[in-house]
Amino acid sequence: MLIIQKLTASETAAYLPALMELLRDSVENGGSVGFLPPLNPAESTAFWQGVFTGVAAGSRILLIAKEAERVVGSVQLDLCQKGNGLHRAEVMKLLVHTTARRRGIGRALMQAIEAEARVANRITLVLDTRQGDPSEKLYQSLGWHITGAVPQYARNPDGSIAPTVIYYKLL
Repeated sequence: MLIIQKLTASETAAYLPALMELLRDSVENGGSVGFLPPLNPAESTAFWQGVFTGVAAGSRILLIAKEAERVVGSVQLDLCQKGNGLHRAEVMKLLVHTTARRRGIGRALMQAIEAEARVANRITLVLDTRQGDPSEKLYQSLGWHITGAVPQYARNPDGSIAPTVIYYKLL
């Protein structure tokens, strides 16, 4: 059974090893999530500590997906803190472990993070993803709209540079 859980600041540290494994799996299997393989554990730790700091400050929402107590996915919502942007947020780092893909976990996480955005009174959401990745079909099926693509945006493990596509959704 899939459980989606919103982590509180006091819960985050306990999940650090599982989140590090989730990120490592994504990076090592070609995910365009801001890192290149091989993922250095210190870099992963620093990344997650930054996320946890945002959770503690109330500027970041972190959801995890668990099956039988195993973390199989996560997604984040970065809440804009600027005065003119308190109505918007960025969906970030949708990760689903390669052993758990194609089972609706990404969809469940996206639906849950959109629900969290509504609770936080965020009506404009944005995200970006590498152009051509399977995630594009997921986002489009959930009602996300393409604003455009930025060429030569993210470096791939083979050294090539791929475009990213920017999506938005109005809640």
